[in-house]
Amino acid sequence: MDTILPQELVDAARKVIERNVALGRRISVAESCTGGLVAAALTEIPGSSDVLEASFVTYSNDAKLDLLKVSSDVIETFGAVSIAVAWSMAQGALEASGADVAVAITGIAGPGGGSEKKPVGTVVFARAERCADPGDIVADRKNFGDLGRGGVRLQAALCALELLMPPEGDA
Repeated sequence: MDTILPQELVDAARKVIERNVALGRRISVAESCTGGLVAAALTEIPGSSDVLEASFVTYSNDAKLDLLKVSSDVIETFGAVSIAVAWSMAQGALEASGADVAVAITGIAGPGGGSEKKPVGTVVFARAERCADPGDIVADRKNFGDLGRGGVRLQAALCALELLMPPEGDA
């Protein structure tokens, strides 16, 4: 297959498309530190238009506020790289797109921008599903370490794709 993306990323995206097509499930993504890498991987796959409803690249805090309706209070209180912001991004992408499931990614790819509490390589993920129990929050924070900007972004995209996979029993 003709692609500029790493093969492992394309392979993961193919699995996401195939499994979600089988269920008739529509997805959306809200990306910050990955800058559209997840959407790029998904759209490498023929038939992705049957699954991918929308993609939001909300790199700045203003974009998170305007496009995904993340509260400025949440950003100010917890910071852009937090479970609260990732969860709000996922909820905003779900609402804005009408998809069945949305995944959000926010983090610090480096080389700068890290701190003692949130070092370079810190990435936060969240998944929101339509009609899910509002108390059932799916979110995680990972520290990939300083793999270099590209390495952090690749690992974050792979994790986000994994979150877009339906549970085994669903397909």
